[in-house]
Amino acid sequence: MNSHLRALARSSVVHVLFAFVAMGGWALFANRLHPMPRPLVAGIVQGALSAALTLCLKSTIDTLSLRFRGITRLWMPPLLACLASTSILVAIHAATGTPEILKTIAVPLMVSTSYAVAYNYSISRGGT
Repeated sequence: MNSHLRALARSSVVHVLFAFVAMGGWALFANRLHPMPRPLVAGIVQGALSAALTLCLKSTIDTLSLRFRGITRLWMPPLLACLASTSILVAIHAATGTPEILKTIAVPLMVSTSYAVAYNYSISRGGT
């Protein structure tokens, strides 16, 4: 991988923009059968939430992984991050009137929880 491509792959801005576009696009698709502007609002809301959660997830896992020891360190940080993300997503989508809340948040939660599990495992291997 050349240095410019590697720099883009490591850029927080790129990750945040990708989360906004990918997960906002998913929300638009998940709500496509409802009249406009509901799918568009759901897409913008989910895109913004995914961007913000992407920015916060790594530091959240870093902090939580320091608070647990032993086997608990492997599963508790991703579980807490997933529960917090779920609560935030459901509350904000309900408040903004997203019609298909479960469909809207399913993919973003799977992606963020998978990332949280993999990242937490990678930083916890040496300290368990």
